[in-house]
Amino acid sequence: MESVRGAGITDSLSLLLAKRGLLTDARLRGALGVTKLSPRHVTVLAHLEPEPTCQQQLVELLEVDPSVLVAILNDLESADLLRRRRDPTDRRRHIVELTAAGGEALATTAKVLAEVEDELFSDLSAAERGLLGELLRRVVPRSGQCQARALSAAQPGVDLPDEVHAR
Repeated sequence: MESVRGAGITDSLSLLLAKRGLLTDARLRGALGVTKLSPRHVTVLAHLEPEPTCQQQLVELLEVDPSVLVAILNDLESADLLRRRRDPTDRRRHIVELTAAGGEALATTAKVLAEVEDELFSDLSAAERGLLGELLRRVVPRSGQCQARALSAAQPGVDLPDEVHAR
């Protein structure tokens, strides 16, 4: 018999988000299989549109360790979806820009994401979708210390969603 406290726990926002997050991640990865991109790849490409940016700015935007970003950029560059070049005004900086193929991949991904979101959020109105997005953006911890605690609490062998690694 489930206790009253147990029912409250299963309705907790954290557990609901975790459960829905796993389902959403699985559906998203399945749909992105067409593009051969992961959610973290898409996120990086999206930050390069409409204009190139420096590699350090991407580290800050994504709140990711520089070595993690380099691995992601290596994947995308080897697929000819982006290009890195030295900044002519500061040779220490790298400028990262979309290639034509990267722009096409991003356009295809946008269509795939729209289909996934229409499926996942079909019971929500446009206003409710907007509100959900706004609320979720406010929930994400911005502190590296919070992230470090969350990552260290993860059990070994548990595959965390790419967004956790890329944030």
